Amino acid sequence: MYYAHMCIIFVIIYIMPRPQFNRIVHEPPLYSDFKPIGVRAQNLEQIVLTLDEFEAFRLADQLGLSHASAADEMEISRSTFSRLIEKARKKVADFIILGKSLTIGGGTVHFRVNIIQCKDCGHMFKANFTQSITDCPSCHSKRIVNLAGGFGHGKCCI
Repeated sequence: MYYAHMCIIFVIIYIMPRPQFNRIVHEPPLYSDFKPIGVRAQNLEQIVLTLDEFEAFRLADQLGLSHASAADEMEISRSTFSRLIEKARKKVADFIILGKSLTIGGGTVHFRVNIIQCKDCGHMFKANFTQSITDCPSCHSKRIVNLAGGFGHGKCCI
């Protein structure tokens, strides 16, 4: 009996992966699919940049934050942030240098802010998840798209 319990504890501690906590991403990306011009997407190898890798890339390379500041923004450790940015940079380099297609999506994240886009006039605006928006503030069209919803998020986010 003791041996069986020790085997279970070993499996739980050493073999099962740690549960992944939701990472914090400021807002959903405006664009999620990229490919080289003149090549059919079906002929390209696809790279998937997860939403947390996208956020790490945005914070470090677009905004120029230090690893410590960016990690605080995402509510993760600095070492976790360093691993994320390293993976993101490798994927972006492969996309550019090797001419692969790049898709942003996936991962366990929560958005702080949502972006809403009007399908009629193209107007884009930011909104909190607590706001209930039914029409475009610019043209009053009802044809609006919740960009966070495109990544499987909505009311669940911060």
